[in-house]
Formats: sequence, C-alpha cells, structure tokens
Amino acid sequence: MFHREGQRIIITTFIIVCTIIVLANYFIDITWLKFGLQIISLLILILILQFFRNPKRNVSKNFDEILAPVDGKVVAIEEVEETEYFKAKRIQVSIFMSPINVHVTRYPASGLVKFSKYHAGKYLVAWHPKSSEENERTTIVINTPKFGDILYRQIAGALARRIVNYAEVGESVQQGEDAGFIKFGSRVDLFLPLDSAITVKLHQKVTGAKTCIATTRVKKENED
Repeated sequence: MFHREGQRIIITTFIIVCTIIVLANYFIDITWLKFGLQIISLLILILILQFFRNPKRNVSKNFDEILAPVDGKVVAIEEVEETEYFKAKRIQVSIFMSPINVHVTRYPASGLVKFSKYHAGKYLVAWHPKSSEENERTTIVINTPKFGDILYRQIAGALARRIVNYAEVGESVQQGEDAGFIKFGSRVDLFLPLDSAITVKLHQKVTGAKTCIATTRVKKENED
C-alpha cells in the first residue's frame, strides 16, 4: 500500500523507467551499458516505492498514552522553552526519520485541533539544533482529554522539499490516523506537559501509531 502523496511521482517514475528500459534495448548496443542503465532505473523505481509505502497500522486508542507520530529514532528528550504556542516549558521528544523510514505522519493522540500553522524556512539537516525553529515546518496543537494541549511539529530536512499537513483547526482527530507526510528525510518534535511520564529512551527506534512515547503520571503510578 502506497501513500496518496506519492501517486503522481510513482506513476511518473514508472513511465520513465519503462521508457528507459525499452529505448535501451533498441538504441544501446554495448551490453554492460544497456543492462547497467536498466538496473539503475529499476533501483530508482524500487527506492521511490519504498519511500512512499504506507503500512496499515491497527491502533488501540488510549487517552492515557501519546503514541509516536512517525517511524524513526529518538534523537532528543529534554525540557525546553516552547516559544511559538505555549511560550512556556515543555518536554520535547524529537524523532528523526532517515530516507528509508516510513514518512507518514500520524496523530499521536485523539482530540480537537486548536492550532495548525505552516512556516516557510531553511533546509538544514533535520538533526541540526536550529532546524526546529529555522527549517520549513508545520506546528499543530491538539487538545486531548488527559494531557491537555500537546504540540507536534513536522520539520523538513536537507532533502525534504514539501511538508503535507492534513490537520485543520476545529477538526476532531483520532489517534493513529493519517495526519500528513514529509517527503525525503525529516524530523518530528513532540512538546508535552512537564508532568508527562516519558516511556522512551534516547536513540530508541520507534514505530508510528505503535510505540508509546509518554503516559499520564496517574497511569504510570498505577502500573508501578
């Protein structure tokens, strides 16, 4: 299954690859050059298909949990000053996606979208400390039943040139549902209340709509 944002580029790439393979057969007599060009074309098509894959995720919705919004690796867990919306301290959990990760963004929690804003910007590498404030990005705030307002930010990386965001203010969203897409390398930052119980560790690999990023303190205490 492939994401709808990749339909046009998949079809275009498929047509170009088929054209190259056919033309190479007719016009290139050097065997190694012909087969080399055809193999490279097929590899490019495979990479495009791999990038836009959209695996189905069965989500067990839970108001007491914040789920990973994307697949990737946790590159930051720290208390920071969130300056765009909260203008107060929050726990930031950052997840970096390499080009081989699934790049679908999924809602980390169920609730009501209170804020959704796009920012044009630079294309620093996604793990750069200033990418959260200077790169092309979108900021989305969801009001949740147990955590109150949480914020997640889609951040374009050095290769990414388009962020797709489906969240609209006033919309009721469900945990794990498709929230958008970031093309070719990126990062997502979560900003959570200070009393959230973080359940992941630095450098841990996480799976979108599957891995629990944080729970409420009440749930954590009950489990202990």
